[in-house]
Formats: sequence, C-alpha cells, structure tokens
Amino acid sequence: MNDGRGHRWKLEDGGFLALVLLITLAFAWLIAPFYGAILWGLIAAIVGEPVYRRLAVRFGGRRNLAAALTLLLILALVIIPAILIGISLVQEAASIYIRLESGDIDLALIFQQLRDALPPWADELAGTSGMSDLETAREMLGSTIATGLQSIASRALLFSQGALNFVASLGAMLYLTFFLLRDGESLGRQVKAAVPLRPDLRDALMSHFVVVIRATMKGTIVVAILQGSAGGLIFWLLGIDGALLWGLLMAAFSLIPAVGTGVVWAPVAVYLLVTGSVWEGVTLAFCGFFVIGLIDNLLRPVLVGHDARMPEFVVLITTIAGLKLMGLNGVIVGPVIAALFIAVWKIATEWREQQKT
Repeated sequence: MNDGRGHRWKLEDGGFLALVLLITLAFAWLIAPFYGAILWGLIAAIVGEPVYRRLAVRFGGRRNLAAALTLLLILALVIIPAILIGISLVQEAASIYIRLESGDIDLALIFQQLRDALPPWADELAGTSGMSDLETAREMLGSTIATGLQSIASRALLFSQGALNFVASLGAMLYLTFFLLRDGESLGRQVKAAVPLRPDLRDALMSHFVVVIRATMKGTIVVAILQGSAGGLIFWLLGIDGALLWGLLMAAFSLIPAVGTGVVWAPVAVYLLVTGSVWEGVTLAFCGFFVIGLIDNLLRPVLVGHDARMPEFVVLITTIAGLKLMGLNGVIVGPVIAALFIAVWKIATEWREQQKT
C-alpha cells in the first residue's frame, strides 16, 4: 500500500504501531495509581492558566516566578482551606456521633414531634408504612445517621493510615501543576503534533476540552462551594448544631443536578416550624429559596457559559455515573466525557454536511 509519497507500508510499520500502542498502555498502567493526582493537577493548571499568564506579563516573562506564585495561590485559596475543613468536619461528625450514642440527641423525641405535627392523612400513611413505632423509627433513623457518621470517621482513619500516600499524591499534583503552568504552551504544541487527527478537528476538540474543564470547575465546584458555605453560615447564625456538616451536605447535593441543596435545608426548615421554632424555620426557608437557591440560578449560567452548556438530564446522569465509578473525581470526569461526546458527534455531523456540499 502506497501512502502517496513514495513510501510503501510494510509489516514492520504495523509492528511499530503495535509497539507504540503497547508502550502507551504500559505507561497508562504505570501511572494509574496517581490518576487522581494527575487529573487534579491538569485541572488546576487549566483553571489557573489565566492567572499565570497575567503574572508572567506582570513580571516580565519570568515563567518560574509566575508559576510558583500561581501555585501558592492555589494552595492558599483551595488546598489548605479544604484540608482544614476536612479536619473540622471529622471533629464535628465525631462530636455528633458521641451525642447520639449518649442520648443527648433524642431521635425518638424528634420523631414524635414530627408525628404530632402531621395532618391525619399523613399520620395514617406513616402508620401503614410501619413508621408508627417510635423505637423502630428511632432505630432506623439512628442507624442511617450513625452509618453516615461512621463512614466519615472511617475515611478519616483510612486517611491517617495512608497519610504518606496522600502526601505523595498531593506532592505529585503540585509538582505537575507547576510544570503544566510553566511549560503548558509548549507541551500543548507537542501533544497537538502527536495526535493523529486533522489539524482543524484536533484544534476544535482540544479547545472544547479546555472550555469544558473550566466551565465544569466554575459552574459545578465553585457553585457547590458557595452554596455550601452560604448554607453552613445560615445554619450557624440560626444556632443549628452541626452547621459545618450541614454545609458540606449542601455542597455535596449541589453537585447533583435536579437534586440541589433543598434536599438538606427544606426538611430542617419544616422541622423547625413544626417544633415551634417558627422564626428560625421561616428564616431558613426564606434564605434557602432566595439566597442559597439564587446562587445556583444566577451564577451557574454565567460561569458555565453558552459553549459548555449541556441538557440537564445529561449532566445529571453523567455526574451520578461518574460519582459511582470514580468517586469525587467523577464529578469532573463524567460531565467532561459527556461534553466531549457531544462535541465529537457535533463535529462529525458538521464534517459530513461539508462533504455533501
């Protein structure tokens, strides 16, 4: 077979391609234990690249200094606060678990107060569903809460046991982020030259990949952090126990489209109302709708932008699937894969239309 330039493909060419594929797979297998660190290092570099460019211009093209300062900003604004919040969360979860075990938090009383506030038809429904027995309800609710708190505690134990792995992963991420910031442009050109695609298709895909990463981080992670922070602050101002834990729950549910933070604050507001804390319940409901909810409704469309928007059902399915398959990494990987899937087929459709004309 002739390639048009006088070169005839031989068996050796196929052997070389097979060798390239084999070595690539071996390299992927080698770095698989650090895939999370590599993923977040790549994300940090893509998100921090505009800041790096401004700093590089400000400091006269001194790339090492600009990359180091950008990395310090990421550490100060994201990584260190996340570690401190994680430590505080574990302490708060342990405190609540101890109060549950000692009976300081009486789940049976809470359940009884909710039952007393139900209308007759809802009370009958609770009875037919087997929720009329206070002790049974207490055991079910207590078991669910205890399981969640124990899960947090067990993850903290695993973290303490694997502290060396965590430090190694964090170090690898920061090291990679520094070099991607400093040398990202030249590395990008090398990757583009190696990708076996037509230049126009290759450039369109890579550009879309960067847009999607930035939009996903801003429209998902940033919004979740803001909603969780606002929710936790409101809970704290209202004197509700476990404000940090509630805030983290709201941030977590904010990551899941069509679910949102209302699944957390709405039941708490109802509980406050039916137990006589009317002012607190009304305040929480008002803030839930007009503060926590508006953060999502107003900021997400602005942060995501038009180019990276996807149908809500696609975002929902891919986010949940990503969480199930890859844990926290899946929050980013799932929607990114979906966006690239849509982009690839859109480009393929446009290319076919061009071929017809």
